Amino acid sequence: MAAGTHRPKAMLWWALGLLAAFALMGVLVGTNAAAPFTQPLDDWWRALVGASSDGTTHTGALAMFFQHLGMAWGALLTLILIPAGLAVVGRWRSGLFFLTASLVGPGLFSQGMKNLVNRPRPAADEALGLFGPLFQVDHGSFPSGHAVSAGALVFGIAALIPASQRIVRRVWWIIGAAIMLGMMWQRTLINAHWLSDTFFGLVAGISGALLMWWAFWPLIQSDYGRPVWFLHHRQPSSRQTA
Repeated sequence: MAAGTHRPKAMLWWALGLLAAFALMGVLVGTNAAAPFTQPLDDWWRALVGASSDGTTHTGALAMFFQHLGMAWGALLTLILIPAGLAVVGRWRSGLFFLTASLVGPGLFSQGMKNLVNRPRPAADEALGLFGPLFQVDHGSFPSGHAVSAGALVFGIAALIPASQRIVRRVWWIIGAAIMLGMMWQRTLINAHWLSDTFFGLVAGISGALLMWWAFWPLIQSDYGRPVWFLHHRQPSSRQTA
């Protein structure tokens, strides 16, 4: 095996460490789902950021971008368009990685924990002027599925960029940080989640993507620099060159 295809141990430890932190938080929330130890911080952030039903910020273009990114349009992008695009250009190995990373965090980690913990979502409190979720939501507030998807998306795309492309990676990390922070903001803006739900949602998505990045490392490395099949220059035959 070439030196560049050896799986990095540090990546595995980071993935397992983040996954352990997510699992531990799930246990702590599960012991007191109505008011875990993060509740004072969650309440403070909700009072600061949570929108009202008669406001307009939560229906603005920026907020709706994040709303759709974690729903059908985001699923279309991460489960179909990106994997299919990678397969079309001859990088099916990277496509398989990206599809797997997009399923492990948002599917296994997110839905599994939601059903185990079943934390109540923020509820309306007229006395304090607080509102409940401003969009339709499913059961369970912990973790934020949108945040899990955002973390998986950002680190999944980062894995597709060769380390040699330093400027491209730096630009993507900046964009990715904005996506993850923006998702935390939007999910708490619409009162769909508590702040801790979004933070540990990112942790879950990142840990799943890192774990898959480590598992698929040799295959991803083999795709770096692979020529796009339909851009190959046709080599002249022996008869043509004779």
